[in-house]
Amino acid sequence: MKTKITLLFTLLFVGLNMGYAQQDEECMTKLSIFHEYVKAKNFDAAYEPWMAVRNKCPKFNNAIYIDGEKILNHKIKKATVNADKTNYINDLLKLWEQRGVHFASKTKKGEYAAKACQLMYDNRKILNKTDEELYECYDAAYKLDKSTFNNPKSLYTYFSLMVDLYDAKKKPAKDLFNKYDDIVEKVEEEVKNYSEKLNELIEKEDAGTVLTKKEGKYKKYYESYLKNYDLISGSIDQKLGDRANCKNLIPLYNKDFEENKSNAVWLKRAVSRMYYKECTDDPLYEKLVKSYDQTAPSADTKYFVGTILFKNHKENEAIKYFQQSFDLETERFKKAKLANRIGLILKKKGRYGKARNYFRQALKLNPSNGRPYLSIAGMYAASANSCGKTNFDKRAVYWLAAEEARKAARVDPTQKKNSSKSVANYLAKAPQKAEIFSSGRSGQVIKIACWIGASITVPKI
Repeated sequence: MKTKITLLFTLLFVGLNMGYAQQDEECMTKLSIFHEYVKAKNFDAAYEPWMAVRNKCPKFNNAIYIDGEKILNHKIKKATVNADKTNYINDLLKLWEQRGVHFASKTKKGEYAAKACQLMYDNRKILNKTDEELYECYDAAYKLDKSTFNNPKSLYTYFSLMVDLYDAKKKPAKDLFNKYDDIVEKVEEEVKNYSEKLNELIEKEDAGTVLTKKEGKYKKYYESYLKNYDLISGSIDQKLGDRANCKNLIPLYNKDFEENKSNAVWLKRAVSRMYYKECTDDPLYEKLVKSYDQTAPSADTKYFVGTILFKNHKENEAIKYFQQSFDLETERFKKAKLANRIGLILKKKGRYGKARNYFRQALKLNPSNGRPYLSIAGMYAASANSCGKTNFDKRAVYWLAAEEARKAARVDPTQKKNSSKSVANYLAKAPQKAEIFSSGRSGQVIKIACWIGASITVPKI
């Protein structure tokens, strides 16, 4: 029996890839027992031997904390008496603190501090936690270790609490907008991180290499995180709502301008907020952009100068500034994002050929972002009536649009729904089976002229 227990623990040690600091036969035996119970999801049976090891040998093995979290989460979920639930919640908070003490190298400070705040937030009524207390918890966790404070749900909750405190007149507008910028920039960092990892796998697949089983799992993991970040990005903007409107932004930035007219970070945030909230008609916007360009000329500043030139109907000059902006940007992810932004402006202005060039650059630099495919598809569809001699040829453009829209779903999990809707919409406008049959053009290649300059094969029937 003793030999079996020792062998079991050895296997456990190898499987978990964790060391232990001391040899204790009782702890070794009970650890193997509670771990087997946890594997079988028999958390109630695991509780007693787990507590015994936790109390006697807290440094013995990180499995105490990994399995302990599962056990206590089960206890919290199943507790029917508030006092019991509160005790288990507090014990889980204590467990994470102990893990940070005994296995510091395996415990990311920001991640576990944020988990603790989220647990308290999710149970705030039982714990009698105020919005101020919870916000301070998240704020401390964020400042403790921003790099590992990256859970999408916690980032959203952190910002949501700031909005609630602002609405309750407990936080000023300045703090609200600064925190919005903090969280948005953090989300962008994480999207960049996961996009770059996903891009490596997409490029490998595009080169004809089959992903390994491990790579396939990582691909799903990266896609899942990108989808979650995409969801909270929309939720964050929705939560902010009209609080960051021109009526609020303009007086605030006017008041703080003199103090910050040489502060590149402040200017960048002010310009970005004014731009995205469409406050560009106010003279303050131009003043901010000029100060930003003088203080810290960069790809960003050239882009915003371009937006002013467009507003002043100097389109050709604006396009030159956009190209300068694109050429100045050296970081691949930011360059892709910039190309997409420029493409969207040119698309809105009807400069489809130039817009497509920027969208294709965006796709080349960041293959896992499917939005440029949908933009190109939209431009094709908008040009259908102008790109073809016959009605059949004009409507054939919708097949090309559908083909482009399909690509978005292939590379970007966040765009599957949009891609599906767009494809269905375009195919409904393209020639149908009866029209293909009567035209006698089944399987023929149609050359599409005008700015599109592409070919599409008529579906075979």
